[in-house]
Amino acid sequence: MNEAQLNEMLSRPSEALKSDLERLGGDVMILGAGGKMGPTLCCMAKRALGDKANVIAVSRFSDPEARRLLAEAGVEMLSCELTDPEDVKRLPECENVVFMAGRKFGTSQGACETWEMNAVVPSIVTRRLGKARYVVFSTSNVYPFTRPEDGGCTEEIAPSPVGEYASSCLGRERVFEYAAAHYGAKVLKFRLSYAIDLRYGILNDLCRWILNDQPVPLGVPAFNCVWQRYANEAALRSLLLADESCPALNVTGPETVSVKQAATKLAYLLGKEARFGEETGDKGILCNSQKCMGLFGYPDVSLDEMMRLQAGWILDGGRCLNKPTHFEEQKGNF
Repeated sequence: MNEAQLNEMLSRPSEALKSDLERLGGDVMILGAGGKMGPTLCCMAKRALGDKANVIAVSRFSDPEARRLLAEAGVEMLSCELTDPEDVKRLPECENVVFMAGRKFGTSQGACETWEMNAVVPSIVTRRLGKARYVVFSTSNVYPFTRPEDGGCTEEIAPSPVGEYASSCLGRERVFEYAAAHYGAKVLKFRLSYAIDLRYGILNDLCRWILNDQPVPLGVPAFNCVWQRYANEAALRSLLLADESCPALNVTGPETVSVKQAATKLAYLLGKEARFGEETGDKGILCNSQKCMGLFGYPDVSLDEMMRLQAGWILDGGRCLNKPTHFEEQKGNF
């Protein structure tokens, strides 16, 4: 599989998505569209909507590859510095907004920048766009650590973030809740747990450790992950679920995946042997995705297929974004 084929696969819309966006009506604006997931999500929205509505991608667009992909798909691009209120004033009115802007990496070295991006920018944006309908990308990191045998946190579990990054993400959620209470915004909090896009993600992390003969960390015993095409589609379809009560939705795969088992399987596919570090914890940030499965069905790419695709991508020399997930982190130091 080459990169063009991967992008096509990750941005392929289903008939259910096309139907939902037709029911939704209006243009769709994606803020933070130049990040890891943004380009394929924008392309999926455009493929689903065609000429029926505009898809507006907003970012600083520092990655020329993302610009090229969006231009070829017919996505409208607006360059904007979201931390600048004057720049944000230039954004057009739009009823449907997917908010993907955020900062994770480097949090422990630059906590103030993380808080600005994750909590201040939402305030700037919601003051400008007011009572729009928002799907707000959040993270499973807002939940407390839990043991695998407990089945993962449901949406009813109260947030209990560990570390600056997770706390700032809860701050993002609270700012959007404020917008719902004071501006009439409709919000869905999209708590994503590790999308897999072959160029990055937990499976990529595991493969890199294995290929470099480094011990696979066992700071946490298990993880959740989901194919990025499914996460993209769930985000766009969730626009119809946004309302003033600001519901949360855990978006991930149905399995709680053992780190040891996944690394062992990937090592076999790579023709290597996995080495493991010390088992230093029995809990992780784990989600229960039953609500998501009930709404959108099960992912169309299984965990087994994701592992085979990931190993094949790396063996074929596929591009890596060099953005580790730090899923093994126990103290929230990203």
